[in-house]
Amino acid sequence: MEFEEDSTASKRMKIAENEDPITKVQFSALIVDDDPLIRKIHSEVLNSLGFQTRVAKSGKEAVDLYHAGANFDIVFMDMQMPVMNGIEATKELRGMGVSTKIVGVSSECSESEIEAFILAGLDLYYAKPLTDANKIIPLMEDLKNKSVPNEGPKKTM
Repeated sequence: MEFEEDSTASKRMKIAENEDPITKVQFSALIVDDDPLIRKIHSEVLNSLGFQTRVAKSGKEAVDLYHAGANFDIVFMDMQMPVMNGIEATKELRGMGVSTKIVGVSSECSESEIEAFILAGLDLYYAKPLTDANKIIPLMEDLKNKSVPNEGPKKTM
């Protein structure tokens, strides 16, 4: 089925009804954020698109999950967190050989902070909160077609 040109509500309705073949494949996502409200918002958005979600309250908790053998299709990583921030956690995960797509989601960051976050090993960066399903659907397409080569990190606001 094709979507109408400007119909975000239509897209969401079709996603909810699982008419979109992308959502027939279930993906797992790790949401790493110290803010409980952001964890809830991101979980609800991702769950509505068919993701299985798990949350971590810090970068250290995310790294510990991977050390314990957990694996996810995608990680949504906040930058500013206590214990271990997103930059440190992303570097640590990449240093462990984790090739999972890592999407940085943060707010109130300077250009230099965003650049440092991207250089740590992000695949993509979004300003939070991540509430727009239209930003996540292309990520789902990428996950479904893992054979598509990664074009390197991108920054979108």
